[in-house]
Amino acid sequence: MKTFEEKELRRIYKPRDIGKGGNGQVLIIGGSSLFHGAPILSLKTASRVVDMVFFSSPEPSVGATACQLKSQIGSFIWVPFNHLDEYLEKSDAVLIGPGLMRYRKKNESSSHKDGEKTKRITESLLTRFPQKQWVIDAGSLHVMDKKSIPPQAILTPNRGEYEALFGQQKPADAAKDNNCIIVFKNAQTEVFSPREEKLVKGGNTGLVKGGTGDVLAGLSVALAAKNPPFWSACAASFIVKKAADELYQKVGFAYNADDLAEKIPEVLGRYLR
Repeated sequence: MKTFEEKELRRIYKPRDIGKGGNGQVLIIGGSSLFHGAPILSLKTASRVVDMVFFSSPEPSVGATACQLKSQIGSFIWVPFNHLDEYLEKSDAVLIGPGLMRYRKKNESSSHKDGEKTKRITESLLTRFPQKQWVIDAGSLHVMDKKSIPPQAILTPNRGEYEALFGQQKPADAAKDNNCIIVFKNAQTEVFSPREEKLVKGGNTGLVKGGTGDVLAGLSVALAAKNPPFWSACAASFIVKKAADELYQKVGFAYNADDLAEKIPEVLGRYLR
């Protein structure tokens, strides 16, 4: 398997003066009564890359959180869930899943109901808008049927989410069978498409902390708005690992997902000049 090299980041799309929205618009769909923070981490990361981030959630209470957040982060637009289709149409790439409810214990009727709601929303959107560039993460991966995966979608699962969707199938085979891109997060990340495979080295144990996967998903969708999907998945993984390694050099493992999201613009900016 070939290794993704830093020099490949020279291919990155560089913003141009072509009007608002011309350098990428993304939609992030996520959040629940239990998990407000996950999509916020994705949003913070994506907003540093593209022109516009739209944010929506099926959970009404997340809207109140989003309104409070506007006082700190102004670079997104909150979209009521009943207006979702309009903003999905205009977005270049869409992330679904961070913070959405999943199945916890199958004998708990409430969690089963919440998981079914996520499954219904996820599969409906993926099948109605298969032409969109999707990034699928977290709760959506845990409950959806793999038959709903759109062509060239980027999947960013942890181990449990991967097994919930693909069982024990090898990632290379799963990517081919489902015509998608899989970011297989292990000690060293491996990225698979139906035709290509890349190893992404680097990173440290701090990346197992909660929320770092949401940062990766946010960067992936932002890059995929204006770059090829397989390259975007590899580049996002590389940049997240590099940011984590630079944080480690300063503070060891004493960093969290918020620190990672704040560090990424510094790292990414070197390749956008």
